[in-house]
Amino acid sequence: MRRRLMLAFVGLVAGVLVIAGAGSIILTHNAARTQATQQLVTEAQSLSAGTSYTRSLKVLAAVRKVLQLEDARIIQITLLGKVPASLPQGLTAGDLRPQDLLAGDTVSGQDGNLVYAAVPITLTPSERIRLGRLERHSVDGQFVIVLTREVGDLGPSWSYFLISGVIALFVAGLVAWQLSRRMSRPLVEAMHATARIASGDLQSRVPQRANDYAESSSLARSINEMAQSLEDGRARERHLLLSVSHDLRTPLTSIRGFAEAITDGAVEDTAQAAEVIIAESRRLERLVGDLLELSKLEAKQLSISVRPTNVAEVVSTTAEGFRPLASKSGIALYVHVPSHPLPPGLADPDRLAQILANLMENALTFARSSVSVALASGGPSGDPVRQTITVEDDGPGIAAGDLTRVFERFYQADHGPNRKFGSGLGLAIVSELAAAMGATVRAESPIDANGGSRLEVTLQRWDDAART
Repeated sequence: MRRRLMLAFVGLVAGVLVIAGAGSIILTHNAARTQATQQLVTEAQSLSAGTSYTRSLKVLAAVRKVLQLEDARIIQITLLGKVPASLPQGLTAGDLRPQDLLAGDTVSGQDGNLVYAAVPITLTPSERIRLGRLERHSVDGQFVIVLTREVGDLGPSWSYFLISGVIALFVAGLVAWQLSRRMSRPLVEAMHATARIASGDLQSRVPQRANDYAESSSLARSINEMAQSLEDGRARERHLLLSVSHDLRTPLTSIRGFAEAITDGAVEDTAQAAEVIIAESRRLERLVGDLLELSKLEAKQLSISVRPTNVAEVVSTTAEGFRPLASKSGIALYVHVPSHPLPPGLADPDRLAQILANLMENALTFARSSVSVALASGGPSGDPVRQTITVEDDGPGIAAGDLTRVFERFYQADHGPNRKFGSGLGLAIVSELAAAMGATVRAESPIDANGGSRLEVTLQRWDDAART
């Protein structure tokens, strides 16, 4: 890649040099011929104005040498427009345009590198006779001064162009090498890093330098963030395996132990043993259900139908359904729903009930003596277009370091050996379902001097959503 970039840069510079140099030389050459033609016209007109120059052809020979002319001579054009055969080398009768010269006009032009100018001259009768005798011309017709000059082909300019071109290409090669190295190095490093990541080395990172281009830095940052996300995901998966294996082992051990005891006849109260087996199997069922639920959320296969929902009815029905469990656990359950009608909320009623059920199970797991469920109009900032469901418990609360992570997948705030049963998936499912419905969740702890936790779900009001 570096070689291709460098060759592309050098080729581009070489092409520009050839086009610009050749164009400049051609334009310069044309300008030189045009300027030489104009000079010849001026010189010929100056010579034609001075009759003293025509009294001797030796004077023209001197002028030719001084003015560096190829030729300088006086020719005679007959009244019929006939031009003598002895013209300066490189000129033809057609180049001189005899009729224009007979009319008294100046004729000039270019033929390759040869430029010429022809100017009519006015002679006295005596000068005509004398000039006719010297050149053996008749005294009739038009006498014309013809000057020619050879314009060089700018040969040295080509050599200068080649020298400057070689120098420019050398400089361009150095610059192209440096630029290609600077541009390709981050890409090569990114390619190697992604290859290592693909092979399983999730700790591989793309080096980032202060002098890298913004695009290269952005690419390196994106790859590093991806690698970090994959590494974090692998760590969460490892933690999930450890957690799930622990949570599976405990109920399986109980089920196996009581089943063996029943088989051996070592259990006197088989009904109680059966209840333990049923309870532990339900725990296993719930754990597997959570895993399946989360996998469906990740695959976007869980059906969610957001529509106008009577949030107060969902909260009352779901919360009251947990009253027997709270009573059995010795937990006082308080449900506060406004008595006046509230506008419908934007939610899927079944998924909203699932969210509230997960929050209440979490609260009942950690509560000491009471759990409170409330519905209020207005978000955390008092926004009247939203409705907020709050679930509070008087448990030990959530540590400050865990508060921002309680909704992460597979995360468990209590890592101690005596932690209460849980897979760490319930609140993650709450967060995923809320996001799918356009709702938000947040956790707050402590809520008083003794601890406690408050978890809130804020829904958008349906009429406001319909307007937007």
